[in-house]
Amino acid sequence: MAEAHQAVAFQFTVTPDGFDFRLSREALKHLYLTEINAWKKRLIRIKVRPGGLLAYSCQQNGILRGVYPGSPTSWLAVVMATVGSSYCNVDISNGLVYYIQKHLPERYVPYQTPQTRALVSMAIFSTGVWIVGIFFFRQTLKLLLSYHGWMFEMHGQTSRSTKVWAACVRLLSSGRPMLYSFQTSLPKLPVPSVQATIQRYLESVRPLLDDKKYQRMEILAKEFQDKTAPRLQKYLVLKSWWATNYVSDWWEEYIYLRGRNPLMVNSNYYAMDFVLIKNTDVQAARLGNIVHAMITYRRKLDREDIKPVMALGIVPMCSNQMERMFNTTRIPGKETDVLQHFNESRHVAVYHKGRFFKVWLYEGSNLLKGSNLLKPRDLELQFQRILDDPSPPQPGEERLAALTAGGRVEWAQARQTFFSSGKNRAALDAIERAAFFVVLDEESHSYDPDNEASLSLYGKALLHGNCYNRWFDKSFTLVAFKNAQLGLNTEHSWADAPVMGHLWEFALGTDIFHLGYTETGHCVGKPNLTLTPPQRLQWDIPERCQAAIESSYQVAKALADDVELYCFQFFPFGKGLIKKCRTSPDAFVQIALQLAHFRDKGKFCLTYEASMTRLFREGRTETVRSCTNESTAFVKAMVQGSHTKADLQNLFRKASEKHQNLYRLAMTGAGIDRHLFCLYVVSKYLGVSSPFLAEVLSEPWRLSTSQTAQFQIGMFDPKKYPNHLGAGGGFGPVADDGYGVSYMIAGENTIFFHISSKFSSSETNAQRFGNHIRQALLDIADLFKVSKADS
Repeated sequence: MAEAHQAVAFQFTVTPDGFDFRLSREALKHLYLTEINAWKKRLIRIKVRPGGLLAYSCQQNGILRGVYPGSPTSWLAVVMATVGSSYCNVDISNGLVYYIQKHLPERYVPYQTPQTRALVSMAIFSTGVWIVGIFFFRQTLKLLLSYHGWMFEMHGQTSRSTKVWAACVRLLSSGRPMLYSFQTSLPKLPVPSVQATIQRYLESVRPLLDDKKYQRMEILAKEFQDKTAPRLQKYLVLKSWWATNYVSDWWEEYIYLRGRNPLMVNSNYYAMDFVLIKNTDVQAARLGNIVHAMITYRRKLDREDIKPVMALGIVPMCSNQMERMFNTTRIPGKETDVLQHFNESRHVAVYHKGRFFKVWLYEGSNLLKGSNLLKPRDLELQFQRILDDPSPPQPGEERLAALTAGGRVEWAQARQTFFSSGKNRAALDAIERAAFFVVLDEESHSYDPDNEASLSLYGKALLHGNCYNRWFDKSFTLVAFKNAQLGLNTEHSWADAPVMGHLWEFALGTDIFHLGYTETGHCVGKPNLTLTPPQRLQWDIPERCQAAIESSYQVAKALADDVELYCFQFFPFGKGLIKKCRTSPDAFVQIALQLAHFRDKGKFCLTYEASMTRLFREGRTETVRSCTNESTAFVKAMVQGSHTKADLQNLFRKASEKHQNLYRLAMTGAGIDRHLFCLYVVSKYLGVSSPFLAEVLSEPWRLSTSQTAQFQIGMFDPKKYPNHLGAGGGFGPVADDGYGVSYMIAGENTIFFHISSKFSSSETNAQRFGNHIRQALLDIADLFKVSKADS
């Protein structure tokens, strides 16, 4: 997604302090800081929270997570086994209990009877055995989770070894795992060999280069592999031993936080509401239910009561990204931004008609942990009070959020100059420390299947709004339109889209299936009219600051006006029909995108598809280079029109198998781009110049694609409720002359597409490309003589 935008022409400069035994102090310093940051994250997770029932629950659950797969019951079982064997005159400790009893300090034993000392000794021995057992089980589970052969086996052709492996994983991960129970059992992301990465890279660019250019690239790659890479690889391997993940911290810092371009369009992405159903038209009521559902989710997150996401139902995914979902903001800096996460937040910040408000989420505005979360009807009352408030914006307040939409350096300078003290500092704190940001939008947007343009307008409104009615620095902005339709605008650095999708699915499902509305469209229950009204934030914005706001607004408006977004629902078929072609739905769509792009531009281009590496600890994403020799061969054959249908089917299956294999390699740590990216970072620390890496990291992704995850938590049966579909979401174009494509294979019978490009480019047209995608999907389906009626 948006990370592809920052990866192009990625550069930074570090001056080495010198060399010692061919080891760069600067590089070693950063490897050391990597591990320090990793330990900080671990300490933050176990940090004791303020008092109260929720804090007690969090601490208790933290202990349970810390001893998983052990449990208090298993500890008691070990103690009872030890004590029982002692009464049967069987010493299972092989003398260790006697040794412990002999060396117990007498002053620390409350009762000096031999029986008491013996029981204490057996308890100590049993605890030690229990802890060793937990460590053994965790290491065994980590070893098992390092096996990825299951991913490369054909569907329905599971090998005996994989069946045994699956049984062992189920056995070791049984019980009731909590959200972070598997974190220490997840394997580390492996560092691929340089030779393998370069071989895959050269294969990926072969269809894009003529013979002369490819030969030149081979020479550069060979020179890099033989001369420069071995030294860089040693540092990277050293980091992989030392750090939790050798990619993620550098990826977050250099791809996201050091980016100086506006977050709006370039980095943030959006997500849509359910688009085929509607339960209320009351804006405040819809917001009351959703905010209540989101804070309920946050409480579950704090208590770790959310089940970890499991591949195949047995393989755990890393949950690390979920830690900064709430109470998080991105603080601008002149050289690099900082992600600020707060342990606790008891309010949301709300924007309406140019004014900012603070709305408490709990009864009472103090920090007492035991107070109750406001009910949906009470939250509706608070939001309605804001809607009914007739007060005008203060001078400079209306477009204040445009600072978060413009350049990062300009925002950092304005923040330091005008928001570092006084009422401006206090008001800004209220926004940055909020659980999340809420917008009561004055426009109405929704999807009307009879009006195709409605979906595109809806997407544009979520992607950038009017450039000053979204706070683009917050982890996410919840947008409630006037007609009660909702959406999200999400900052990208703290997590990737599937993580945000997990919350969004929970909130939408809870809203419809658990909270509901009255016949008049209001939240269920009676409001508490004695609640303290929302607090209006106070600002003192001088003319110089207003000029900075206006400057950022003009930058943002020019960027937003240049974005062409074309969103549409593909009706002819969905996942159900694609499976009849005996291929994966994702591969089917990706090959169709290659065919559509060639028809649109008459050439192939470097294609980015985001896959995730959450099978590994603190894993984020890897790139699947979807433009392959096999896919281009199929596209050329389709365009030529002289091949038989059997030949085209054979070429398509080869392209599909190749794509699926690349996706599996990316998910299992054998991708191309993250390894090359990290080698480039090390080269900069060492002050080493590499023409090969410089060229690789400057190649533009003219087609950036991403599939939107869905049905991650199973809150309802999509077959029973087929109209309960979101339309997915999207992001801005990555290259000035390229396309950004997000798609969601929405169940069995439909697909949603979100296509972005820039009006300023004469080479691109989002709607034209969308029409090519439609036709490509139909043409490929026609190869297999499959129609919707057959599905």
